[in-house]
Amino acid sequence: MTKRSRHEREMRVVENDKLKAVEAQWNAAIPADVASAFAREVEAVRARGPLPPRPDMEPGTLPNPPRPGREPKPVKEERKPRRGSY
Repeated sequence: MTKRSRHEREMRVVENDKLKAVEAQWNAAIPADVASAFAREVEAVRARGPLPPRPDMEPGTLPNPPRPGREPKPVKEERKPRRGSY
């Protein structure tokens, strides 16, 4: 955990107060019907809960194709080393 000096904590409180004041002014400038529609949408999303997880991809598939020119090299075929006659 980071320790903050008294000055930093006081500055954070001042910044939070300023932020709350700006938010209050912004909310006051929004028409009532727009604000209520936004509040209804937020309530609907919160009531829905988190989205279900996406289905897993097939094994061995990369999530993103490689960039052009960055394709992986083809696998070399292993050849048995030549045995020379001495």
